Amino acid sequence: MTARSVAVVGGGAVGLTAAYDLACRDADVTLYERDDLGAGSTSRAAGIAYDAYAEDVDVALAERAIERFRSFSGERDFRFARTPYLWFATEGGAAAGAIREQVERMRHHDRDVELVDAEAIRRRFPVLRADDVVVAGLARTAGTVDPAGYVDLLAAKARDAGADVRTHTTASVALDPPRVNGAAYDAVVVAAGAWTGDVLADAGVSVPVEPYRVQAAVAGGPAIPILYDATREYYARPHAQGIIAGDGVTTPVDPDDYDGEADDAFRDRIVERLRERVVNANVPIERSWAGVCARTPDNDPLLGEVADGLYVGAGWNGHGLMRAPAAGERLAEDVLGERDGVGAFDPTRF
Repeated sequence: MTARSVAVVGGGAVGLTAAYDLACRDADVTLYERDDLGAGSTSRAAGIAYDAYAEDVDVALAERAIERFRSFSGERDFRFARTPYLWFATEGGAAAGAIREQVERMRHHDRDVELVDAEAIRRRFPVLRADDVVVAGLARTAGTVDPAGYVDLLAAKARDAGADVRTHTTASVALDPPRVNGAAYDAVVVAAGAWTGDVLADAGVSVPVEPYRVQAAVAGGPAIPILYDATREYYARPHAQGIIAGDGVTTPVDPDDYDGEADDAFRDRIVERLRERVVNANVPIERSWAGVCARTPDNDPLLGEVADGLYVGAGWNGHGLMRAPAAGERLAEDVLGERDGVGAFDPTRF
C-alpha cells in the first residue's frame, strides 16, 4: 500500500529532508523531535560534502546529495561552497596503496578525481606543506555547507510543503500498526541519529547501531582546501573563522551521557597537525566541541524498511549530513513505493 500518513522521528538533516520530500509528494507528514531541530549529531557536524567514493552505491548516493546541495544553495541563507578535496598519505604501505586503488575505482565511476604528487600540491595549494606526501587524490566536485543553515532551510521547506514539525516532543514508536505516541500511521521513519537504536528497541526492533564520540575544533588560519591525512587520520576544511579540524579518535558512548567538551589533548593534537601542514600557520583554537555519531558493523548505513511499515535511516559513520539530501529523498521514495529498496544498505542485512 502506498503510505500517505507518515511520522518521521528525528529532526536532524536526514529526518528533515525525508519530511520535506514526503510532504512534497502529498503525504500527510508529522515530524517529532525531542529537542531543538538539528540539536543532535547534525549541529556538531563538520559540514564536508564530497562524491569521491570507490563503491558504486556510495557514489550514487553522494552524487545525488551534492546535486541537491547545489540546487538548494542560494535559498534563504544556505550555501554550498564548492571546495576541492585533497586526501593523502605521508608514508608508504596500506594507506598509500588504498589511495591509489580508490582513485582508480573512482575514475571508473566517472568521478572528477586524479592522483597528484607533492609538486602538484605545492603548485595548486601553496598554503600547504607537501614535501612528505607520498601519494594524494584530488576530487574537484566537493564542497562545504553550514549544518545550521541546512537545518533551517529544510525545516522551512518541510513546513511550507505542509509537514507538521513538532519540537520538544518525545516519540514512542510501536508496531502493528505503525504508531507514534499511540497515533497510527501508514508508515514511520526513524532517523534519530545515534539515538536510533534506542527508539527502535522500544518498538521491539534491534539494529546494530553503535554511538561513538568524536571531537572537532575551529582554529584561526588561512583558506585551505578540504583535506584528509590518511596516515595521521585527521581532517580539516575552510571555515569563515579559519579552519575546522577533527581527527579519527572515536570512543563508544551513551548518546545521553557523554562529555560534549573537547579534550585538552585533542586540541593540542589538532594544533600540532595544522602547524605541520599549513605554511606559516598561526592556528589558535577559537572553540572546540565533542559530538556523537553512529556506525554499523560494516560502516555502511541502514536505509530502508526494517519492519512492516517501519523505515530507518541511520548509521552514517559520520557522513549523515553529507548524504542527507539523497538519503531523505530515498526514504521518501521507499515509503511511497516509488522505488525498490537500496540493496547494499538494506537495514535487515545483519
